[in-house]
Amino acid sequence: MARVNLGSYLIERMQKLDRPLTRDLTVERDLRVPMPDGVVLLANRYAPASGGDGLPLALMRSPYGRSGLLAGGMARPLAERGFQVLLQSCRGTFGSGGRFEAMRNERADGLATLEWIVKQPWFGGSIVLTGPSYLGYVQWAIADKLPPEVKAMIPVVTESALTLEFLRPDGLSLETPFGWGIMTDGQERRGAMLRQLTAGPRNQRAVRTLPLGNADVAAAGHRVGYVQDILAHDGDDPYWAALDHRERAGAVAVPVSSVGGWYDIFLPGQLRDFRVLQERGHPARLTVGPWHHLNGSGEGIKETLTFGLACARGAQPPAREPVRLYVMGQEAWRDFPAWPPPGYAPRKFYLQPGGGLASSVAEGGSAPGTYRYDPADPTPAAGGVRMIPRGAGRVENSALEARPDVLTYTSPPLEADTEVIGEVSAQVWFSSSLRHADVFVRLCDVGPDGRSWNVCDGLTTVTEANSPREVTVRLWPTAYRFQRGHRIRVQVSSGAFPRYARNPGTGEPHATASRLLAADQSVYHDESRPSAITLPVRDGV
Repeated sequence: MARVNLGSYLIERMQKLDRPLTRDLTVERDLRVPMPDGVVLLANRYAPASGGDGLPLALMRSPYGRSGLLAGGMARPLAERGFQVLLQSCRGTFGSGGRFEAMRNERADGLATLEWIVKQPWFGGSIVLTGPSYLGYVQWAIADKLPPEVKAMIPVVTESALTLEFLRPDGLSLETPFGWGIMTDGQERRGAMLRQLTAGPRNQRAVRTLPLGNADVAAAGHRVGYVQDILAHDGDDPYWAALDHRERAGAVAVPVSSVGGWYDIFLPGQLRDFRVLQERGHPARLTVGPWHHLNGSGEGIKETLTFGLACARGAQPPAREPVRLYVMGQEAWRDFPAWPPPGYAPRKFYLQPGGGLASSVAEGGSAPGTYRYDPADPTPAAGGVRMIPRGAGRVENSALEARPDVLTYTSPPLEADTEVIGEVSAQVWFSSSLRHADVFVRLCDVGPDGRSWNVCDGLTTVTEANSPREVTVRLWPTAYRFQRGHRIRVQVSSGAFPRYARNPGTGEPHATASRLLAADQSVYHDESRPSAITLPVRDGV
């Protein structure tokens, strides 16, 4: 017991939680939850050793097992502070019956689990759905058909169409779905923990495999169904229709509190889900902090204990504005009435000949900026939106910007603070020596010391790129204050590998492309072809 309590103290300190009501918990293991098709899913129930029956229930459904960080870092803190918790293994994982088919069975299994819960003798009448990433996605899968016993949802660093942003036909985000597919394929085998600790370098070598359709064998030693699926079917393919729960956001009836991160892999979809809720008048609130995917879960525990527990008890959650954002650069939390916040107007900052960035279009004609992109030596990913334990989020960009395949455009020092909150996009006049190319754009903050820190970025794949055309690149949304004396910088390149798949330049499908062609790229910034980044700016900060 002392060892368990030590873990409790550590989690309390790490997550900056209030002291618990109790540290003395009981755990009922391997509860059998029957599904309508005869499959049985296993679950563990965490509750105070005394008085646990009848407490509000926090439901977490996971494909990652029922021990380790999920048990100690998520289930235990909630069970110590007013909840009983049911942590269930998804179909085909960690003792649950059936076969794991990523994201395909979560609606039917989730609804059947709720039906089972309300019949249990320890159930107290209220349920809160909570959890990050996949554990949040399973909430959206059932959001439009919740029984009255469900009182709130707390989806954390997640969204209702979990895979589809990665698989856009105009920009394959390779690293995350590939790494996740390899991880889930081997997570129950002997030595899985050690393999996960060394997976990063191995996966990075594997995704250089040609053709890419053999990369799963290079990483795992065998074919991995999910990896083959993501390479064979882009996000618009009907193959993924059963995994897309976007339409359910508009039909949810319970209060929803979403927690996201500015460098999270799911942020655009999470903001889309929130906007649907808000536009339809549902009680919803949003919190976005300076996190990437692997460090954004702690805030979800706090939100479950404040917002979720209040809803479960039939009380009003602590009052606040619907939207709470961490404004980077200012390094402060701020509250707003909506997303995107009112009062921020789109303002264009134009790329200039010679590497400048200004509020007006360059006059006359000028030679384009040029660089050579070689997929055999691809422009690397540096920080940003990545699901890796180290090196995601804000990083210093000097080494990246020193590469010959990266162009930079930088403003003069700002005369006043410039605050950017909302959706960011770029309009780049671009051409390539090949028909097929990518355009990657990154927004950076350059301090007085000359160091450059990434704010947000995005990539778009271009077909028919061998003649000049205006390319729109959707960057990640952000909330950032560029301080007086700092400079705004825009990077333009043609990749961020392995976050995004290499563009081979041949037009062949990613799975089967076996040749890599280097390309000469041009970025135009003259009076007739003005390239710009569009930032939502508030005056008078």
